[in-house]
Amino acid sequence: MNKEQEILLVKSFFVKRVQERVLHELFSPKKRDQALYRLDHLYKNMLKNECLIEITPPNSWYEDIYDLLKKHGAPDTCYCLSENEVINGKELPLKEALEHAVGFGFSSIISCIPGELAYFEAEQSFGAPPRYLLKKPKYN
Repeated sequence: MNKEQEILLVKSFFVKRVQERVLHELFSPKKRDQALYRLDHLYKNMLKNECLIEITPPNSWYEDIYDLLKKHGAPDTCYCLSENEVINGKELPLKEALEHAVGFGFSSIISCIPGELAYFEAEQSFGAPPRYLLKKPKYN
């Protein structure tokens, strides 16, 4: 776990009213999962709307999302915040992280450029799960 990465991620992309609570949960071993579980269904209330850019279907192939992130300036490595234990709290090659996150079925945030660019996938309830770029608006 990289606290600096997670603080920057939360402060950049989460709405102010939930930031303190999310950080508290992320840094508590007993409560860490709660912050991620809430993203499954409440992400529209937790993430800043101005940062959410929907990735329109078809969007289920991790290599297409990799290409999209690279077009937006993503480097080859990323930091992962995910319900997938294999990648959660780890810095990994971007393509490997996306292989584990895309289609996993539960929430993941793949931070590409800290505080500037990330990939978010919510829980899959039916059909394809919601998938978004998280991008800091130009005016900030």
